[in-house]
Amino acid sequence: MQLLNGPGILAEKIFIESVFLKRRVEIDFFLPKNVPDPTQLNLLVINDGQNLAEMGFQSVLENLYAGETIAPLLCAGIYAGKERKMEYGVASQPDYLGRGVNAGLYTTFILEELLPFIYKNYSITSFKEKAVAGFSLGGLMALDILWNHPDQFTKCGSFSGSFWWRSVDQDDPSYDDNKHRIMQQVISKGQYYKGLKFFFQCGNKDETMDRNKNGIIDSIDDTMAVIDELVAKGYSRQNDICYMEMPEGKHDVPTWAEAMPEFLRWGWGK
Repeated sequence: MQLLNGPGILAEKIFIESVFLKRRVEIDFFLPKNVPDPTQLNLLVINDGQNLAEMGFQSVLENLYAGETIAPLLCAGIYAGKERKMEYGVASQPDYLGRGVNAGLYTTFILEELLPFIYKNYSITSFKEKAVAGFSLGGLMALDILWNHPDQFTKCGSFSGSFWWRSVDQDDPSYDDNKHRIMQQVISKGQYYKGLKFFFQCGNKDETMDRNKNGIIDSIDDTMAVIDELVAKGYSRQNDICYMEMPEGKHDVPTWAEAMPEFLRWGWGK
């Protein structure tokens, strides 16, 4: 895909040969052309960057900048590799099938290869703040990165996040939601970090599964469980967490495209 520079956006595709991931990582960058004060520039790293073209992400940014509704953002959309289910997950623990075993390496790629590249390539010494977002498994990965690196990132956006990620098969007689959902346990056993903000999007048509038969689909149940753990840890539902539930939302790119402007306004609205 050839990125096209819009009236307010400098867009370019860059490849990084990652030592940690042992692959050539494709990344689409979107930078507003006119940033009067570079100290006010923010960074948004997006997992599953291969979805951004389909959702018209550049047009979303153009419209928001044209309306002067968001602060300037340098956005980096990282394309997932062939081993996506191994690179995305929870860095501290693979799931019950061993998926996510390289999530720690993916995080290291962002911290030790991507960020230094951005600082050097764009001649930036620091950002006002840094955030990370993603879709489905990429949304799970985004929250894990934020939670484990609050010294680097202050906000995350999770669209249809895979918070079912579990250490025991749900069909196993010993399975327990309160013990075996991995991200919820990571938060429960972690500590409160002042200043973190969380955005969660779910759709009522994300899926049809309802393992506890409570009339609520699992994706919403699992996301609400993450939010409950964050609140128990000390975060405010009103001030620190935004939950966007879309009645007709599906587990697909058009739904995430519809939610994206809301996320961007939530995070960087003027």
